[in-house]
Amino acid sequence: MSLILASSSPFRKAALERLDVDFSTVSPDIDESRKTAETPHDLVYRLSEAKAREVGKTHSGLIIASDQVSSLASGHGANDEILTKPHTRENAVLQLQKSAGNTLTFLTSLALLNTETGALQNHVEIFKVVFRPLTDSEINNYLDKEDTLKCAGSFKSEGLGIALFERMEGDDPNSLVGLPTIQLIKMLAKENVYIL
Repeated sequence: MSLILASSSPFRKAALERLDVDFSTVSPDIDESRKTAETPHDLVYRLSEAKAREVGKTHSGLIIASDQVSSLASGHGANDEILTKPHTRENAVLQLQKSAGNTLTFLTSLALLNTETGALQNHVEIFKVVFRPLTDSEINNYLDKEDTLKCAGSFKSEGLGIALFERMEGDDPNSLVGLPTIQLIKMLAKENVYIL
């Protein structure tokens, strides 16, 4: 059965390539807006399923979809502030200033849809990043060295962003790049697809 990654993210693609499986990519076209009173957890859970089902309308096989948000709180409150992709240097500076000395909670959803049986597995992986206190000079030096304008939270944990942290807490560091691969391996096994 063919594997399809429902994403245009180069980070998710690279994470899946590390599992040494054949797959294709299809970019789903869905509205990713947050609904009124929707918690970050509920948002990512809904969006990963929506992405998988959207791609499943035109493709068959096992469809892998994921979505991610970062929150300055637990991620379970409707009023939790979500840190999205900054898109501008100014927004990136503001996000890192807010994160400095605080804990950022990453919620990364993972959906696996079998288009033949209709079976859907969905999971939300929680990973916390505790930032050390940062000066404006450190923030600007970091942003000078690494392009993070398309990264939720304005950093890359797999790059120099690690220098911003006090510690990380969670089960799967790959969830920070948008694809919880430990959980994905378990989901694939339930569909009789084994990595090893």
